Amino acid sequence: MSEQTTANRERRPSRRHFLQTGAAVAGGGVLGATPGMADTSNLPPSIPEWMKAPGAPMGDQPYGTPSVYEKGVVKNISKTLPQYISASGRTPLQELDGIVTPNGLFYERHHGGVPTIDPAQHRLMLHGLVDRPLIFTMDDIRRFPSQSRIHFIECSGNPVYTKPYGKTASDLVGLVSCAEWTGVMLKDVLNEAGLQKEAKWLVAEGADAAAMTRSIPIEKCLDDAMLVYSQNGERLRPQQGYPLRLLLPGFEGNMNIKWLRRLKAVAEPAYSREETSKYTDLMPDGTAREFTFYMEAKSIILRPSGGQKLNGPGFHEISGIARSGHGKIKRVEVPVDDGKSWQAAQLQEPVLTRALTRFRVPWQWDGNPAVIQCRAIDETDYVQPTLAELLAVRGVNHFYHNNAIWPWRIAANGEVSNALA
Repeated sequence: MSEQTTANRERRPSRRHFLQTGAAVAGGGVLGATPGMADTSNLPPSIPEWMKAPGAPMGDQPYGTPSVYEKGVVKNISKTLPQYISASGRTPLQELDGIVTPNGLFYERHHGGVPTIDPAQHRLMLHGLVDRPLIFTMDDIRRFPSQSRIHFIECSGNPVYTKPYGKTASDLVGLVSCAEWTGVMLKDVLNEAGLQKEAKWLVAEGADAAAMTRSIPIEKCLDDAMLVYSQNGERLRPQQGYPLRLLLPGFEGNMNIKWLRRLKAVAEPAYSREETSKYTDLMPDGTAREFTFYMEAKSIILRPSGGQKLNGPGFHEISGIARSGHGKIKRVEVPVDDGKSWQAAQLQEPVLTRALTRFRVPWQWDGNPAVIQCRAIDETDYVQPTLAELLAVRGVNHFYHNNAIWPWRIAANGEVSNALA
């Protein structure tokens, strides 16, 4: 046997090494606690109870549902705010894996309740500065060439600047989700109507009771904007704009108009209610910061995060999500020493433009109190700021587009809490 072969064998981890390491991790270096003590009669080498008889039939569940043991993974809905007219439901980010949000857990934000719309009666009107004003049925929309793309949508008030900031990752930034969207490119529909050169904006209106209305710059409409009718392979759910919504990748969530019924090509923005009384911020010098379309680079650690607990020193994987409305995430950096030294995280493939990106960092926790955090850098080289840096520029009256770094504090007993609360 050659010296090189011998050296390779010495470097190669053995099966015994993996078993020993796994036993050590299972013995005290894992995140969280088991919900309840397992029935030892179901543990190896015994045959578990669920193998001794046939399981439940398929027929009583025509639409698939999660395991009963996952019944706690639901949207985070406030118990102190009215949840009918102007409502929101947050995604339980810290309970999810990967980058695609299940349809049933996709965040919600409504301004006038959720309408029930018959797709056979729904119409999209396109008018204004076009050569041929048109009214489309859903069948008309679906005849255009379809596209499927993965993008995130995020509320621009996610989170606000004011205290209290919340306990969990969902409390803080649960108004963001990511999905595969299927629909048609908006530019194809505009070309059908013949967009006139004077048209610089589109005014989009929803069919909800609030008639949610926003002005969209024509450059975005002719770029990657879509009219979508499906989400993660199935038709949109009512809460997400069934049967048709506007998708503006990277733009603040409220501009992605749900239940889309009207597009008007105009020369100037509409300055609608949602562009004046809301989604505009007062700056320290008294001026208004308006039309803040793009969601800036942002990231947050989800595991471990607020409300969770490390049950012992040892190996832990730090994992979270990053995104940017300006394109792809280029890098995520994570310090485990309260911001003293930043190390690059591993980005999970695929890294897509204007989509959630999952990052990971291996960590050996020594059992001492620690503060962990993360910052995202996008392909424009923009670096996610601290909250102090944001406040220094925008002041305390700012409400929207808080993309500050959010640290978690880990106590000696393993409990994780919001370090800024």
